[in-house]
Amino acid sequence: MGFSSRMDCCGQFVKYSLFIANFVMFVGGAIVFCLTLWTLVDRSFVNELLGTNLFSGAVYVLLVTSVIICLVSFLGCVGAGKEVKCLLLTYFIIVALVFVTMLIGGVLGYVFRERVQQTMRQEMRSTMALYGSRREITQAWDLTQERLQCCGVDTWHDWNRYGPVPESCCQELFGGQRKECTLFPTITNLYNQGCLYTATNFIRDHAAVIGGTSIAVAILMIFGMIFSCLLFNMIE
Repeated sequence: MGFSSRMDCCGQFVKYSLFIANFVMFVGGAIVFCLTLWTLVDRSFVNELLGTNLFSGAVYVLLVTSVIICLVSFLGCVGAGKEVKCLLLTYFIIVALVFVTMLIGGVLGYVFRERVQQTMRQEMRSTMALYGSRREITQAWDLTQERLQCCGVDTWHDWNRYGPVPESCCQELFGGQRKECTLFPTITNLYNQGCLYTATNFIRDHAAVIGGTSIAVAILMIFGMIFSCLLFNMIE
C-alpha cells in the first residue's frame, strides 16, 4: 500500500502528523493515569466525608480510559507506519469511543467541583455524631484534621455538641507532639479553620487538575481522528 504520486507529499505530512499526535496522546494518557492515581491515593482520607460518589466515579473512568489511550496511540502509530487501512479504521472507532468517555469524565470532574460545598457540609455534620463509635469515620476525621490542619466543619465549636474536641484538632509542635487542646480548647492551641473550607478547596483543586487535563487530552484526540481519516482516504 502507498500514496499516489500526486498525494505523496501531502500523505507523508498527514502520516507524520498522525505519529506526532499519537505520541502526544500517549504522553497525555500517561499524565492522566498518574494524576488519577495520585488523586485516588491523596483523597482516600476524606472518602468517608465526601457524601457523593460522583468525583470518585469520574476518577475511575479516567483511570481506565487513560490506559486505553496509551494502547490505542500505539495502534495508531502502527497503522500509520504500516499504512494498514483496517488498523486505521479500528483506531478511529476506538478513539471516538474513548473521546466521548474522556469528555464525560472531564465534565463530571468539573460538575463535582461546583457541587462540593453543597454536599460536604451536610455529610460532614452527620458523620461528626459517629466520631468515636465508627472506626472508619473516626480515622477519616482525624486524618482530615491532621493533614489539612483544620477542626470541625465551619469552626472547632462544632465539636461542642458531640463531646470534647478530638486530639487531631490540636496544633502540632514538632516530632508528632501536639499542644493540649482537648480539655481547654482555645485559638492558641488548636486549628482555627473549619474543615469544610479547607477540604472543599482540596477536592476542588484535584478535580480541576483531573478535569482540565482530561478535556485537553480529549480535544487532542480530535486531531488524531482527523489525521486517521485523511490517511485512510489517501492510502490506495
